[in-house]
Amino acid sequence: MSKEGIVERILSDAEDRAQATIAAAQKRAEEIIAEANESAEREEKGVKAEVAGKCAAIKSGKEAEARLDSAKILLTQKRRVIDSIYERALNQLKELKKAEAVAFADKILQRYAEDGDTIAFASDFKYAQEISRLDICAEKKLKIALNAEGVDGGFVLRGKIADKDVSYGALLLADREQYEVEIAAAVFLDK
Repeated sequence: MSKEGIVERILSDAEDRAQATIAAAQKRAEEIIAEANESAEREEKGVKAEVAGKCAAIKSGKEAEARLDSAKILLTQKRRVIDSIYERALNQLKELKKAEAVAFADKILQRYAEDGDTIAFASDFKYAQEISRLDICAEKKLKIALNAEGVDGGFVLRGKIADKDVSYGALLLADREQYEVEIAAAVFLDK
């Protein structure tokens, strides 16, 4: 074989190897691209699932927050209604007719007054004179004080050892503490 034939053959073999190397590199590049595309698709599906999960969690959290806010608003409204019920009751007690007010005061004094107590009437109480004439006042030697400060309707009993707040406001507060749940259930029948 001549030199030229050997050179030609070497060049031809080199050309074949270069073509084979290029073809292998192209095939490998296509495989890498395909793998990258599959990985990107998997990653995209994972990210979409994660985003969907986070969106669902946010939506659920917002729904729970909205339910809680709604419950707070409803509770506030219920409290306002109950407040107005007790406010009306206080006003009705303050507006009792003379006979009813005196009879109610007599019951309170019979139950809570002790010998020598002072009956301190609210400044807006209308029937202090009538109550001072009750038999219980003489029996227990009760004293009378008019226009007492801070008395929310009716009167308080000031004693030697302790005072007893039997004002209309205090009586209604005690009633509220005891019966508020029942009143709320009766007024707001939850279905």
